[in-house]
Amino acid sequence: MIYSKLGRTGLVVSRICLGTMTFGGEGGIWKFIGKQQQDEADALVRTAFDAGVNFFDTANVYSAGVSERMLGQAIRNNNLPRDEIVVATKVFGRVSMVVPEDASEAEKAEAERRENKARNISGLSRKHIMDSVDASLERLGLDYIDLYQVHGTDPLTPIEETVEALDLLVRHNKVRYVGLCNMPAWLIMKAIAYAREKGLHRFESCQMYYSIAGRDLEREVVPLAKDQDLAILPWSPLAGGFLSGKFSRDGGGPNDARRTVFDFPPVDKDKGFDIIDVMRPMAESRGVSVAQVSLAWLLHQKHVTSVIIGARTAEQLTDNLASIDVKFTAEELAKLDEISALTPEYPGWMVDRQGNDRRSQVS
Repeated sequence: MIYSKLGRTGLVVSRICLGTMTFGGEGGIWKFIGKQQQDEADALVRTAFDAGVNFFDTANVYSAGVSERMLGQAIRNNNLPRDEIVVATKVFGRVSMVVPEDASEAEKAEAERRENKARNISGLSRKHIMDSVDASLERLGLDYIDLYQVHGTDPLTPIEETVEALDLLVRHNKVRYVGLCNMPAWLIMKAIAYAREKGLHRFESCQMYYSIAGRDLEREVVPLAKDQDLAILPWSPLAGGFLSGKFSRDGGGPNDARRTVFDFPPVDKDKGFDIIDVMRPMAESRGVSVAQVSLAWLLHQKHVTSVIIGARTAEQLTDNLASIDVKFTAEELAKLDEISALTPEYPGWMVDRQGNDRRSQVS
């Protein structure tokens, strides 16, 4: 395993992080993503830790809180040393109630009422953040959370209120560091500037969708992250399984694959298959999977701190972990960059044009 600093902090994390969105499979979309039960979760966490992974990511909304419970239990069942591991979770979404099949009509009615009428059980208000961190700590069975991340952008709550609330959590020793997910660059910078102005703890990481088939992050967020020393933590690095190499242009692919029933995140499939066509011979020449090549491309991006992988089986996890050992030549990286490059957009193409002219004036 290889390790990196988390942005400007002194926290050291493995270049591969185990995501636990597949744990539980309770309700909604989660039943399509994974249904790992506790014994399976224990084995995945053990395999990852034994391979050198010290970074584990979950969220309060995954399987209605079940993922957090299972991760915390897996940590205890495997006797993982708490001071050696980094546990990350998130706040923003509504944690739905799990209603058993044999629930009473009153219990079902209460779950429906909460889902449809409760107003303060989502978002990034001070109230919801304070309520959510305590609930997550209880589910995880931990005294503190290493990295607490806002899971999205709240159009109702001023970012200043969110930053102040997160600062309180650090000062009260409930969390060690704070990060963000799925936020536009302008709002990230506004939050950082406000924290700097007020002397508050700031965001230290960006967990964002990023893959060789989805490089949109490079337009605005990557330059910002480099400038402000923010860690980049890609989620869905295989584009929801699309980059596994198991799908074909004619629609063929495994019937039980997540992509078959939950087509997310959005991918330009024509371009995606062009990219896979370039990666496949690279994989075959090394005797590795297309998935490993896809993950290895991200690991070769210097601005990426840790790649978040999920797995439904031990075989998938072992295969993904092996991507840390895949190396590319300069020519191969150039070929991958060319086939997956973003279409130039304004003002980016103008910035490049004027910048190149300026750079040509110095040796």
